[in-house]
Amino acid sequence: MAKQGHLGGSESPAGDPSEAKITPIVIISCILAATGGLMFGYEIGISGGVTSMPGFLKNFYPDVYASTQKLKTHNSNYCKYNNQRLQLFTSLLYLAALVSTFFASHSTKRLGRKMTMLIAGIFFIVGTVLNAAFINLATVIIGRVFLGCGVGFANQVVPLSFRRLHQTRIRGGLNILFQLNVTLGILFANLVNYGAAKYVPFSLVELKGRGGWRLSLGLAGVPALLLTLGSLIVVDTPNSLIQRGKLEEGKSVLRKIRGTENVEAEYFEIVEASKEAREIKHPFRNLLKRKNRPPLIIAIAMQIFQQFTGINAIMFYAPVLFATMGFGNNASLYAAVITGAVNVLSTVASIFVVDKLGRRMLLLEAGVQMLLSQLVVAIVLALKVKDYSNSLSFGLAILVVVMVFFCLRLCMVLGTSRVVNPKRDISVGARSAGQSITVCVNMICCFLIGQIFLLMLCSLKYAIFLFFSAWVLVMTLFVLFLIPETKNVPIEEMTERVWKQHWFWKRYIDDHEGDDSKRKYPTN
Repeated sequence: MAKQGHLGGSESPAGDPSEAKITPIVIISCILAATGGLMFGYEIGISGGVTSMPGFLKNFYPDVYASTQKLKTHNSNYCKYNNQRLQLFTSLLYLAALVSTFFASHSTKRLGRKMTMLIAGIFFIVGTVLNAAFINLATVIIGRVFLGCGVGFANQVVPLSFRRLHQTRIRGGLNILFQLNVTLGILFANLVNYGAAKYVPFSLVELKGRGGWRLSLGLAGVPALLLTLGSLIVVDTPNSLIQRGKLEEGKSVLRKIRGTENVEAEYFEIVEASKEAREIKHPFRNLLKRKNRPPLIIAIAMQIFQQFTGINAIMFYAPVLFATMGFGNNASLYAAVITGAVNVLSTVASIFVVDKLGRRMLLLEAGVQMLLSQLVVAIVLALKVKDYSNSLSFGLAILVVVMVFFCLRLCMVLGTSRVVNPKRDISVGARSAGQSITVCVNMICCFLIGQIFLLMLCSLKYAIFLFFSAWVLVMTLFVLFLIPETKNVPIEEMTERVWKQHWFWKRYIDDHEGDDSKRKYPTN
């Protein structure tokens, strides 16, 4: 399930922290951040339900429709949905997001965050219209490209840009707000898919070329429209304005969002940070320094594990996966709704326990839980779901749904607690490069899993869960031996208290390499 800078290394509030207020612009920015999360989550959740709807398949993928309706008897249960063009409907979104991220980064620097968010909203609206109204595959491909560009631009600007508008005391809450709304977006998509498939008659698909899938795709326009209108209301961040040389305008906006005239201290920090940012000539060269390798390797590894442990494969194709196991069309969509709802509740629970248990312990617990759950699903499928028949009883069906939910446990932990964050743990002169690398790895892996999952399901059958289990085992061992606990460790003490104390990573920390942790570089 898929699913990425702010100026100023300092977190100092403006003047006296007690003077800073939660102003209307802060509230609006929270709403916009939530809208961006809903949009991203909706796109993750909607594709799997749409690609399992008979009306959609009959109109645009007749071969797949024939397989799902048993009009082709030579296809096994595991291969009913195996079609590269069908998988492209899901995976193309992330390939377009990957490419557009580079343009979004340039747009943020040149045009500012406000304009970049407007561009993201326009991409979302155009993509939604094309997807909801398309009459051939060429149109749907173009629509998915536009939606992917919207994801790339929004991912660049929404969560991190508006975090900088807020006082320090509520920034962590905004990060959680964005992640929580991603899960809410997935749940909303599952609910829409279920309602559209159940209550929009299939006869409309046959007679008038309409159907529930158009409603599912079209409702993405609601958060897209909110994001677009919001970009016209909200102000650009002071950091962006100052970085582009608009000093007085930046100071004026800073006073507005803080609700006080006493902003000189923070304004001076932002100006100094902007000047020092221009001194960073080779961020990718800085990224190759030995001291940056531990957090970079961990960040990249966790992006890979997030995809190849099966998390996003289940998020992308949950209804298709349930249909493969023998669930009826409505039952498969209903099962996806249940897992989506429990996903939201568990994300909320993870938020409250992450700081008590620590990120490392939570990851280990989730890894063991996910490993056992996938082994159970693999055993059930091996015994009960054959190539041309299945005998899942009601009890076993419930067991599979529960185990699939536990398979998503790792997603909740990763979403609510980043063990290593390039924006924080990599030295400031290389943070932008580190963030770019990890986002690229994430998007590439999302594209690969989206494009090959159904092929793997057809080829490996029940053993696909053994494949994912092997990756979960590798990830759990990686966490056990190579990921340190960072609970209650301030950012400025990470090197001394974490990396230099770790049995393996301490060899990469060289005191003679230079320490830039005191400098106030922007992180983008």
